[in-house]
Amino acid sequence: MSAADYLPVTVRETGAFLKRELAPFPGRLNVMLRCMLTSAIVIVLSMALEVPELALSLLLVFYVTQSNVVVTRLVGVMFIVGSTLAIGLSILLLKFTFDYPLLRIVTASLLFFGSVYLMRVLKIGVVFFIVAIVVIYVQSFVDQTDQADLLIRAVLWVWIAVNYPIALTLLVNTLLLPAEPLLQLKAEIHRQLAALDTRLTELIDGTTRAEPVTLAAVQQGALTLQKLLRFTTMRDAHYREHQALQLACIATVSRLYRAASELPPSWPGASVAQLAMLRELRANGRALDESVSTGEPYRYVSTATVDERNAADTTPAAAELQRALHAFADLVASGAASGTPPASEPMVVADAWTNPAYMRFSLKTLLAVLICYVFYNAVDWQGVHTIMLTCLIVALPSLGASTQRALLRLAGAGIGSALALFMVVFVVPHLDDVVGLLLMALPVVALGAWIAAGSERIGYAGIQVVFTFSLALLGEFGPTMNLTEIRDRMVGIVLGVGVATFVQMSFWREGESDVLRQKLATLLRAIAVQLRATRPVAGELDALPYAQRQLQAWAVLADCEATLSRVALEPSWQEGEEAQLTLRAQTVLAQGREIMLAGDALRNLLVAQAGSSSLPAIDAVRAAEEQICAELSRYADELAVNPPDASAPRRIGIAAQAVEPADGPLIAAADELSRRVAGLPDWRAESDVGAPVAGASSRTIRT
Repeated sequence: MSAADYLPVTVRETGAFLKRELAPFPGRLNVMLRCMLTSAIVIVLSMALEVPELALSLLLVFYVTQSNVVVTRLVGVMFIVGSTLAIGLSILLLKFTFDYPLLRIVTASLLFFGSVYLMRVLKIGVVFFIVAIVVIYVQSFVDQTDQADLLIRAVLWVWIAVNYPIALTLLVNTLLLPAEPLLQLKAEIHRQLAALDTRLTELIDGTTRAEPVTLAAVQQGALTLQKLLRFTTMRDAHYREHQALQLACIATVSRLYRAASELPPSWPGASVAQLAMLRELRANGRALDESVSTGEPYRYVSTATVDERNAADTTPAAAELQRALHAFADLVASGAASGTPPASEPMVVADAWTNPAYMRFSLKTLLAVLICYVFYNAVDWQGVHTIMLTCLIVALPSLGASTQRALLRLAGAGIGSALALFMVVFVVPHLDDVVGLLLMALPVVALGAWIAAGSERIGYAGIQVVFTFSLALLGEFGPTMNLTEIRDRMVGIVLGVGVATFVQMSFWREGESDVLRQKLATLLRAIAVQLRATRPVAGELDALPYAQRQLQAWAVLADCEATLSRVALEPSWQEGEEAQLTLRAQTVLAQGREIMLAGDALRNLLVAQAGSSSLPAIDAVRAAEEQICAELSRYADELAVNPPDASAPRRIGIAAQAVEPADGPLIAAADELSRRVAGLPDWRAESDVGAPVAGASSRTIRT
């Protein structure tokens, strides 16, 4: 099996990938409607008032319109600050260097270099991305006119074309179609609890109609809850004051959703006590949903007798549901906070002034831009000035990320150009008013908005569809039949991608292979911390930090998957080595996921059988756990060194045999955990990665 078998962006899986990425999900339609409404207003205003750079205005609408009002305002403010700073610097640059072309280019290059550097090291790097792109974009204006007053007018019109659509977008997103993160958070919690309710109802009624909850859905649901909670705390002061309690709430919901994925598909022959226990769990799931919706404190709802409640022990997933609900109810009743809010990220990266990679990245980007600037001036082909902008747009911290962005830019530009060509040939000759213009443009805007509102893996392509289409057809205040605009934009983008990729591959290649190994090591250490927490606890309050650590582990796992997808796209002259790295990393991810599952299963058994298993068996399992954690930590440390020297972990045997019937499942669970850890691949140079990995699971989640 090759590394490509695990990746979504392959020819073999293109259809399934696009079907999954373009599928509707809650909130996507809202984003599309906001983009369409704002774009329609911008088109009418720009055409009626003859505001130039309509394509740039539409681009800003798409950039600023985000999933909720908090992010929209944050991005909008940063774009306003960045554009104002960029225009001010550009005017100062032109004032003092207009008559000295060499000095102008040198000064603009220094400003561009500094902006790209700050773009990498600052948390608000998007501000300096705007500065860099405007500073270099203004240079194309200078080459088109030798009249200073017209040049300043053009620059000021750019400021208007950038900022008025931002203000309009903020107005539409705040007043007409607001997407509040608090409502989104409650809706996501309701969705996950509704899925649990459906599973419990099916077990009670003996039916199976709904789709099962998959592990991929559990992981995505946990990440979504964390993201929405972060946005909600930014928006709502009450949530900021009680962030730790809210973190415990989403950890509990994720725990319940995970247990729902482990419930049996059916429960034939369930006793009256077991059915009563399931009804109590369903009632408490609904009570928690109501508590989140109304903001009232959650209290455990008792509808079954003690004997009926103890029937949950016969099903580990049901017992986990019961413990999770009791733990959160006890936390709310105690008035205590569980865990601590995550620390805010620093404004400047820790190695901003010591890591040479940032300066090298800035130099490479500047070199690519200057090569393109010299080229399009030397051939006197002003229509391909997008060649410079492309070099900056596809300049991302790694080759894989840059390649991904370049592919999305090419795909989006190709679709936008094809749509523009179709409109020029078949639609534009029949246009005679603004209504026809809107009927022509809004379907393309809707398509671009639908793609842009998807995941980060395809979202940028939607922006490019609209931008390329509007560059070709909306650049003038009237119908256009000029096909050369379509050709020039595509040529500029293709050449820009080619030059940027060549420069990044030729000088100081910045791949993410080492970064991926470090992240995989971090993931394994986080799993080891979780495994050490698999103990019978005196109070269920101790289980909530475990659930929160599991949320963090899901986040690290998702980050590793995203990094792996970029590493697999990195261009390389050593294809065999890259394939080996990708296959090993994918095996670590698959096994890491299985280790988390096995660790959870063992923890649930330890908690459920704390009073029934024999002491020798429990001691043997605990001793095996310590050795397993030691092996996992050792493997992570060896994986993090450069070059990696991680040998496959040895399989830990269980020192005791079952002396009572209740000990069998516990020892089997510990042995399964040991087998999963032993399935991690060997990273030593002499290892044969093509051979099957012992203990590797055939069940994988495609990233």
